[in-house]
Amino acid sequence: MPVPWKLRHSRQLLPATFALLCWLGTVAAVQAHHVLGRPSYSLGEDSNTPSSLQSETQIGNFFVTYMVFPAFPKPGNPGRINLYVTRFGGQELFDGQVTFTVRDDSWASRLGFGREPEVLGRQSLDDGVFRQAFSFHENGSYMIRAAFDADGEPHEIDFPLRVGPPPRIGPIGLTIGILTVVLLTVTVIQRRRSMTGKIRNAHD
Repeated sequence: MPVPWKLRHSRQLLPATFALLCWLGTVAAVQAHHVLGRPSYSLGEDSNTPSSLQSETQIGNFFVTYMVFPAFPKPGNPGRINLYVTRFGGQELFDGQVTFTVRDDSWASRLGFGREPEVLGRQSLDDGVFRQAFSFHENGSYMIRAAFDADGEPHEIDFPLRVGPPPRIGPIGLTIGILTVVLLTVTVIQRRRSMTGKIRNAHD
């Protein structure tokens, strides 16, 4: 007896669901390890010496290094950003001003529905370093932007900053959970329709 199309479609949906979840898990792993530049952690969270997050990158004709103290900031505790800007291939320091802004690093913010970026401060060169203090009152993921004008062109560098412990379920995990519930719901509905069709055919 041939298997009804709806039932066959439901059976094919389960392997497709499993393949989709595996693919999303791979994407999550890749995104979780994506950090701008070359990150390195100096000491640990429990060390007596304040730890730092450091990363390096090139933007335009400049080589930029930033350090965040501490590497694991907590709500209500002060922190600071040290930014070093030198011309690529030389030791000449950029001696202008750097504006530091912050915004929420969330899906809503990326789609333009989040809060407007806030200015942390505008800093001048101080002993070869641009220093910016910060203090956040809430846990969350933030995006820091350092912007400066040089050679008649704007330069911007973004780097993520996590304040407080990360959520147990991230946005990707939440998406996977929602997709799983939706696909399982569709599968159950299709099976019920298939069983209802069989019962009707038996009565006929």
